[in-house]
Amino acid sequence: ARAMPLLSVPRDVAVGTAVLGVAFATGLLAGFGTPKLSKAFPGKSSPLWQYILDHSLREHPVLKKLRLLTADHPRSEIMVSCDQAQLMANLVKLIKAKKVIEIGVFTGYNTLNMALVLPDNGTVVACDINEDYANIGKPLWKEAGVDHKIDLRIKPAVQTLDELLAGGEGETFDFAFIDADKESSNEYYEKCLRLIKKGGIIAIDNVLWGGKVLKPSKNDLATQSIHRLNEKLLRDARVSISMIPMGDGVTLAFKL
Repeated sequence: ARAMPLLSVPRDVAVGTAVLGVAFATGLLAGFGTPKLSKAFPGKSSPLWQYILDHSLREHPVLKKLRLLTADHPRSEIMVSCDQAQLMANLVKLIKAKKVIEIGVFTGYNTLNMALVLPDNGTVVACDINEDYANIGKPLWKEAGVDHKIDLRIKPAVQTLDELLAGGEGETFDFAFIDADKESSNEYYEKCLRLIKKGGIIAIDNVLWGGKVLKPSKNDLATQSIHRLNEKLLRDARVSISMIPMGDGVTLAFKL
C-alpha cells in the first residue's frame, strides 16, 4: 500500500524511512503500518528521532530526487530507509570497497548511494528480477555520473551469484547487501559469504520484520526464514555480527 505522509515530518525526509509498510521516521505511526513496531522500538519518540534525522542525514541531491520519485511509486514502502542507506555507503567507504553485491534493487536508491562512494573503477553488481523498478533509477544513476559503476543483472539473484562463483570471483567482493525475497535469505547469505573477502561485510536487511520475528506464525514462510537465519547468525563462527535496530532491522556480518 502507498505510505501516507508522517504527521510531523517534511515529505522529503519522511519518504524512504518507511520499510515494508512500517514507518517510523519519527517513531510515530501515522495511521498505517504495523503497531507491533512501536513495541519493538520503544525509544523511537517523535522529537528525538526527528532530531537524529535532522542532525545526521546528508543526502546527495540526486539521491533526494530519486527518493522523492520513489515516493510516488505504489510500492514505495519497500525502499531502504535513507538513514540506513547512508550507513551502508559509509561502511562501503570505510573498508575502501571496490566490488559490491546488492541483492534487491527496487528503484536503486541504495545502489546509487553505494555507487557514489565507490572509486571510479568500482562496481556494484545489482541483482533484481524486475527491470521496470530499476528503470526509474537508471536515468538518475546516469545524472549522478555513476552509471558505469552499476552492473545491473535482471535474473534470479541465485543465478547471478552462481555465475560469479563459477567465474572465479569467490572472495573478491568487499561488501554485500541482501534485501530480496526472505525465503531465499539463507541461500543468498551462504553464496555471498563465499564471494566476500575476509574482512568484508554482509548486511542483511529486514531482520526484525516489523516485530513478527518475536512470534513467527507457522504458515508465514518469510518470517520463519528470517528467524531461522537470525538464530543461525548468532552461532555462526565464520562471522562477527551486530544486529542494529535501524529501518526494519539490519544485521552486519563481518567475515572472519
